[in-house]
Amino acid sequence: MKTYLDIPRRPDRGLSDEDMALAQALQINGRASFREIADALGVSDQTAARRWARLRSSGRLRVLGLTDPRRLGDSGWLVRVRCTPDAAASIGEALARRTDTSWVHISSGGTEINCSVRTRGPGLEDSPLLQKLPRTPQVVDVSAHCLLHVFFGRDLSPINKRGPLTAAQIEALTPRVAPEPVTDATPAVTLDDSDRLLLDLLARDGRAAVGELASATGLSPSTVRRRISELRVAGALYFDVEYHPDVLRQNFRASLWLEIDPSRLADAGAALAAHPEVAFAGAVTGTTNLYASVDVPTAQLFYRYLTESVAALPGLRHTATTPVQRTLKGPGPYLPAAA
Repeated sequence: MKTYLDIPRRPDRGLSDEDMALAQALQINGRASFREIADALGVSDQTAARRWARLRSSGRLRVLGLTDPRRLGDSGWLVRVRCTPDAAASIGEALARRTDTSWVHISSGGTEINCSVRTRGPGLEDSPLLQKLPRTPQVVDVSAHCLLHVFFGRDLSPINKRGPLTAAQIEALTPRVAPEPVTDATPAVTLDDSDRLLLDLLARDGRAAVGELASATGLSPSTVRRRISELRVAGALYFDVEYHPDVLRQNFRASLWLEIDPSRLADAGAALAAHPEVAFAGAVTGTTNLYASVDVPTAQLFYRYLTESVAALPGLRHTATTPVQRTLKGPGPYLPAAA
């Protein structure tokens, strides 16, 4: 079965400089109005709206309103499922359809599935999926690594590192009210049924009009605006841009599993986050305590990256890599592609 990310590759799927500027603007503030975007980019609001409509309708971009598991009392896990090659596609598609998964990849020549799993509460016992996977036929082994800290990712993407916008344009687009600082003592955000419905709608279309959201939730437009603002300030809601693979991703993708001396983990994570090749970096549980998703043009450049940039990380003890063969699901809800 085809997925949203399996749209046939076409040579015109890359973004023009103008489209890249719009994509970076949306990555900075996914709910920015077309007037705000137009003022920052120096174009008319009609031009900004037209470019967005074209990119969205062609499947190149979509803006998602996503939630931070930590702020809702949940936990994030990076899960590696080793299985027989004949079962990888079917198991991967089943995982992609679940609402508690994201970033589902088939890796290692079709013998491994990597995915992010969200659990209700802090432990594995709160995830029926992680309890069921080890008993699934044709699954050889399952390992789960709790995501402890994000160094780069969530509302940041590679376009934040290599996008065309100037510092002044970035400043103009940055939301004026930043999320509040979160400490270990900060209580989790409490949601009611209308919040959950609102977040579900935003997860499918982060730029949905306030009127549409109000009609679907039964809330007033002013309440919708206020609640979105409150959830953003609390750090529970953030906006991300999902890109078709042909837009930003390059020809060689891999997962890095690094063992770092615990005393140097923060330094190594910060250094890794600054690498232009890194799309995501986070501290995780397990012997390999630093994970990264890497995107480079060729295997030869990946070799250079490993032997130069990765080798220079402070406290590095051991490196393991798994090449990504196919992505079945990105950060947002699973959307089957039209046949």
